[in-house]
Amino acid sequence: MNSPRRIQLLSPRLSNQIAAGEVVERPASVIKELLENSIDAGASAIEVDVERGGTKLLRVRDNGCGIDREDLSLALSRHATSKITELDDLEAVATLGFRGEALASISSVSRLVLASNTSDEGEGWQVSAAGKEMAAELAPTAHRRGTTVEVKDLFFNTPARRKFLRTEKTEFTRIEDVVKKLALAHFGITFQLKHNGKVIHHFRAASSQMERERRVAQVCGPAFMEKAIVIEMEHTGLRLWGWVAEPTFSRSQADLQYFYVNGRSIRDKVITHAVRQAFSDVLYHGRHPAFVLNLALDPATVDVNVHPTKHEVRFRDSRLVHDFLFRSLHRALADVRPAEASAPIMAQTETASAEYAAPVASSPRQQHSINFFNRPSAAVYQVREDMQVYAQLHAGETDAWGGTKSPPAFSAAESNLAPQPESAELPPLGYAIAQLKGIYILAENAQGLIVVDMHAAHERITYERMKSAMACEGIRAQPLLVPQSIAVSQKEADCAETYLDAFQSLGFELQRAGPESLLVRQIPALLDRSNVEQLVRDVLADFVEHGSSERISRHMNEILGTMACHGSVRANRRLTVPEMNALLRDMEATERSGQCNHGRPTWTVLTLAELDKLFMRGQ
Repeated sequence: MNSPRRIQLLSPRLSNQIAAGEVVERPASVIKELLENSIDAGASAIEVDVERGGTKLLRVRDNGCGIDREDLSLALSRHATSKITELDDLEAVATLGFRGEALASISSVSRLVLASNTSDEGEGWQVSAAGKEMAAELAPTAHRRGTTVEVKDLFFNTPARRKFLRTEKTEFTRIEDVVKKLALAHFGITFQLKHNGKVIHHFRAASSQMERERRVAQVCGPAFMEKAIVIEMEHTGLRLWGWVAEPTFSRSQADLQYFYVNGRSIRDKVITHAVRQAFSDVLYHGRHPAFVLNLALDPATVDVNVHPTKHEVRFRDSRLVHDFLFRSLHRALADVRPAEASAPIMAQTETASAEYAAPVASSPRQQHSINFFNRPSAAVYQVREDMQVYAQLHAGETDAWGGTKSPPAFSAAESNLAPQPESAELPPLGYAIAQLKGIYILAENAQGLIVVDMHAAHERITYERMKSAMACEGIRAQPLLVPQSIAVSQKEADCAETYLDAFQSLGFELQRAGPESLLVRQIPALLDRSNVEQLVRDVLADFVEHGSSERISRHMNEILGTMACHGSVRANRRLTVPEMNALLRDMEATERSGQCNHGRPTWTVLTLAELDKLFMRGQ
């Protein structure tokens, strides 16, 4: 049996190589750390040179404040930083880097040279670390104001790490992603990226909104900007700004999602959940939203020191952040209607007709939502009748609202909706001119030809009205003839007691029957055919993790969506011109009318220019 080894101090190089395992995974990790240092130094221009995917050379040059000659040796030491000095600084970090480990870790697994100058005159100085003890070697060098970090032969002394690197193309793609992420967060900085001597990207500093959008288009593609909604929301010390693509621009993968907290690109489950929840009612199954969003808040309310690579953060009040993000994005998506499909959020509500608008206090700016219960006589669908259609499919069953069970019908008010003279201003979706194959409505507006999927459009209109009706009348509850007992953990039982009022508002009545058991005495009427035990367990899990649950509303919405689908006009139903115009007007007034309940588009436009191009007019 081997005798135990004596405890000894690790050499500086070995301890730095161990630390490098946390922060230096591949060449892209090096570029991230170096770029963040350049940004923290106040640089307005940063150049990145890469050779062979970063395995041969990584060089980052900036025009920032530079490093004093006396501090250059310290810059390559572990836990040496100019960004924090005491605990209070750590609790309100306002810089991207602060750990003081990056340069020491990188220099332990590569041949690193750091050159810098703090003035526009005189020579600069450079430093490198050599030997087992990583002794700093200082020498003069010609260098302009700013700093250059040159990293050669990454992982040359740790061949096992080098074997895990991918192909040159793959490693460079990851470097490219890092540069793009930082370019989308710091518009005031010029970024240039070269690979093997060739300029791949050159992002010029952007100060105006148009210049910022040009940079976003460079990174995310022009198609993203064509479908982008401008976000600008502020509430209780939180500010959200950026761009969100319309749901019809969804992606098969989550590959076009950029989220920043105080300029730091992060991945956070609270943020992911809030965004996914905001899009839940408008995205096709399995699709992912696209966005570039920035959240600004007091640095003291967010902990960025929870992960070595600083990809994750922890919010002091995660519930407040979650609700702010959800409500802001939910409102933004709801306000995108045919009238304002390309207008910024702050301007969208100004174009809504006063007779349809009702103020809500969802943000500091006055926003508006549709009041479906005080509509002018042009409303052609009867809300309460729409809500009964699904019940007809189950003969003898009682629905949650009661009332007449007749199919949706167009009202007599249609006669007031005939097309207006050409001299009148055209509404956003124009006026109907024909119906195609009993499926599509063709209309003419100021831009050209509008094509509407009448079933998908009516489905969204019916669905939104049913949701509004339920919100006004509340969730109807149904007592169980025999209370259902559920075995749970003590933690879940305690949680159920804590949130009894919340469960009550969702239509549930729970009672604690023992240390690890609950009785369900009442459930939402619409969910009487659901698996009660599983539903309660899922909701409890949400409350334990998030302090809230959206599962009930999601289940409700799924049922309402099914009812709306069955209650909407079907394909091959012939509509009169007044009926078609009535549908167009309702689309203009209905939230989220650009997509049906399943996330598919409800309408599209062919502009006159596109039609001319199709028929080669003027060529």
